Amino acid sequence: MNRRKAIRHEFVDYVPEELEDGVVYVSIRYSTAVHLCCCGCGIEVASPISPADWELTFDGESITLHPSIGNWSLPCRSHYWIRRNHVQWARSWTAREIAAGRKRDQMATEARFGAKAHDSTTDDLLSEQEEAGIPETMWNRMVRALSKFTRF
Repeated sequence: MNRRKAIRHEFVDYVPEELEDGVVYVSIRYSTAVHLCCCGCGIEVASPISPADWELTFDGESITLHPSIGNWSLPCRSHYWIRRNHVQWARSWTAREIAAGRKRDQMATEARFGAKAHDSTTDDLLSEQEEAGIPETMWNRMVRALSKFTRF
């Protein structure tokens, strides 16, 4: 697989059935950005654009999606940012880091919308890591401790 270093964007009303590699399709109408995973695996990645999900910035020439794209549910588990039409690669996260990130996202959604949600995949990932005997990192302990005192 070839990791992409750059993308281009197309503003569309509807995302095409067949996606072109290296293109992020942005539908303002449906508040969604869709592209093929930048690792080259060919799997479709959808990023809902909303205050609780991703923020899209268009500077007249390029797009930026924030936060990063973490494809934790895909076999490739790729992790990257799309900034000004460039792909910046990041390291993969551990199961515990993924679980902590999902928990933060869940808390942010609950704080914003007042809804109580439960993400069983977070519990599943933690259980997988514990069963595999993977030790908890200091970073994960810090994130978990801080999340108890920080309301997102």
